[in-house]
Amino acid sequence: MLNIHNLSVSFGGEYLFEEVTFRMGSGDRVGLVGKNGAGKSTMLKILAGDFKPDSGQIATEKEVRIGFLRQDIDFEQGRTVLEEAYQAFTDIQEVERKLEQINHQLVTRTDYESEEYSQIIEDLSDYTHRFELLGGYNYVGDTEKILLGLGFKREVFNNQTETFSGGWRMRIELAKLLLQANDILLLDEPTNHLDIESIIWLESFLRNYQGVVVIVSHDKMFLDNVTNRTIEISLGKAYDFNKPYSQYLELRHEIREKQLATQKNQAKKIEETEKLIEKFRAKASKASMAQSLIKKLDKVERIEVDEDDNSVMNISFPVSKVPGKVVIEAVNVTKKYGDNTILKDINLLVERGSKIAFVGQNGQGKSTFIKALVNEFEYQGDIKLGHNVQVGYFAQNQAEYLDGEITLLRTMEDAATDMNRSKVRDMLGSFLFRGDDVEKKVKVLSGGERNRLALCKLLLQPINVLLMDEPTNHLDIKSKNVLKAALQKFEGTLLLVSHDRDFLQGMSNIVYEFKDQKIKEYLGDINYFLEQRNAMNMREIEKKDTVKQEVKVEKKNLSFEEQKSQKALQNKLSKIESQIQQLEKDIQHDDKALASNYNKHIEDAHFFAAYEKKKVELEKLLEDWEAVQLELEG
Repeated sequence: MLNIHNLSVSFGGEYLFEEVTFRMGSGDRVGLVGKNGAGKSTMLKILAGDFKPDSGQIATEKEVRIGFLRQDIDFEQGRTVLEEAYQAFTDIQEVERKLEQINHQLVTRTDYESEEYSQIIEDLSDYTHRFELLGGYNYVGDTEKILLGLGFKREVFNNQTETFSGGWRMRIELAKLLLQANDILLLDEPTNHLDIESIIWLESFLRNYQGVVVIVSHDKMFLDNVTNRTIEISLGKAYDFNKPYSQYLELRHEIREKQLATQKNQAKKIEETEKLIEKFRAKASKASMAQSLIKKLDKVERIEVDEDDNSVMNISFPVSKVPGKVVIEAVNVTKKYGDNTILKDINLLVERGSKIAFVGQNGQGKSTFIKALVNEFEYQGDIKLGHNVQVGYFAQNQAEYLDGEITLLRTMEDAATDMNRSKVRDMLGSFLFRGDDVEKKVKVLSGGERNRLALCKLLLQPINVLLMDEPTNHLDIKSKNVLKAALQKFEGTLLLVSHDRDFLQGMSNIVYEFKDQKIKEYLGDINYFLEQRNAMNMREIEKKDTVKQEVKVEKKNLSFEEQKSQKALQNKLSKIESQIQQLEKDIQHDDKALASNYNKHIEDAHFFAAYEKKKVELEKLLEDWEAVQLELEG
C-alpha cells in the first residue's frame, strides 16, 4: 500500500535521515519513534505530501486516501461541532451547493422551452446522481453516529468548537478522519491533551483498523497497546522490527550485544592477521604470503555496530530558599466560565516539601486550579502564598509562550538575570542545544525541543515551589525519564498534573482527584490511590461511571401509615436500582461491541437508536431514583 525507497532529507548540510527504505501494508500499525528532533514529524509530513524530500521515492496504490492528524489542530473559528465534522465531506458539500443553485434557477426561471432550461434539467439529473454516489443522503446521519460514538452528546452538536478543550477538539478531528474512510492514518502525538477515556477509545479503534496506521508517540503504554511494528529513526538511520515498542527495545538490545561480540571477535582476528603480515614482511621468502594476507584482509567486510544516540538532558531543579511551613493556602476557590462551574468551594493547604499529584478527567479543573494558583484569571475565594514562596510554573501549552521569531540564545538571554546571564550557553548545552543550535530560531524546533527549551528557561528563575501541568507532552521517552529523575530529586514542593501513570509512579506522597467540581484527598502515592479506588490502573479510574449511593434513612418512630408509605418507597427505590443496574450492564455490553467491531455497528441504524434509547432511559431512571430518595429522606 505504501512504499518508501531511499528517502533522504537534510537541513543545513546535515542529514536528518539518509536513504531510508521501508514498506507498509494493510494491518500494519507502526510506531514511529526516536528522540526529539530525529525527524519523526518530518517523515509524517513527507508521507502526507506536505513536505518534499531531497531524494528518494514514495509510491502508493492508486486512489489511496491518506488522513493526517497533526500535533497542532487549527480550527476555523465560528464553526459548530457539526459544521467542523462536515468538513470531511468537501466533495459532497460542493455538489450540494451546485444542487442548491440549480434548484434556485428552476424556481426563478420561466423560459421552460429554452435550451438553457433543458441544460439545467440535465445538470440536475447529473448532480443528483453524483450526490447519491458520494453518499450525500447518508453523511449527516453518519456524522452524528461517529460523534455520538466518540462521546459527544446531541445537545453540544451546535456549540462552537472554540468552546471545547484541546482533547475534545482532537476528537472532532478524529471524527473527520474516520468519516473520510482513509486507507492510511498518520497520527502525530495523538494522545497529547487527550484524557484517559479518549485514549482507551482510540486504542480500541486503532486495534481494529484495517488500513495502515503510522503513529508518532512518546506514550510507551499507548504504543505497546496499539502497535505491531516499530520503526526507530536514530542518527539518520531507520531500524525496523515487527514488534511493539517494549519488545522492540529488548530485541534491539540483544542484536546490538551480538553485534558487539561479533565485532570484538573479528577485531581480534584482524589484529592477529596484521601481526602475521608484519612478521612475514621482514622475510623475503615470506613476502608473497604477506601480500596474500593483505589481499585477504582487504576483502574482509568490517562488522558495524548500530549506533545508539544516548545523549540526554542534564537537568536539576535547585531550591532557591527555604519557604515557610505552609506554602499555599486555598479557601473556597470557585471558578465559573459563564454558566459552567468548573471548581466549587475548593479548600487546599499545601505544606513545604509536599509532593502532590492532580489526577482526573479532562475538563474537571486540574489545569484551571493550577492557573488560579498563579493568578492567570479572576476567581472567587482566596489563595495565599506562604512566606518566601517562589513559584516556578510550567504550563501545559508552555511552548506556545515562546517567541518563534527569535533565537534560542536570545530567548534565554531575555529571561536571564544579571546573576545567570553568563551561564545561558552552558544551560542550553545541558539541554542538548549545542554549538550552532543556539542560533536557530525557535519556530524551527520540534514540539519536544520547544518543551526542552521551556524547561531550560524555567531554571533561570529562583524556585522553591514547582507547578507542572503535563510537562511530558512532546518529550521523548529518554527525556521523560531524565525529567522524572530531576523532579524526584527536587527538594522543594511539587504540584504535578499528569495522565501518565508510569511518570507519576514514585513522584507523589499525596494525590488529589478532581471530579464533579470538587477534589478528594488520598494520603499516599499513585499506587495507594489506585488501591483505594479498587482499580488496576489509571485507565479504570478515569472512566466515567455512575456513582451508586447507599440509601441512609434516619431511624425514628413512625405511624403505621408512614411505615407503610416508606416501605412502598423503599420497594420502588429497589426496583429502580435493579433497572439501573441492568441498563448499565446493557450499555457496557454495547460499548464492548462498539470497541470490538466499530465499523460494523456504525452502519447499523437500529443498533445506534437502541443504544441511545438505553442512555436516555438510564438518565430518566437516575432522575427517578433521586426523586424517590428525596421523598424518602423527607
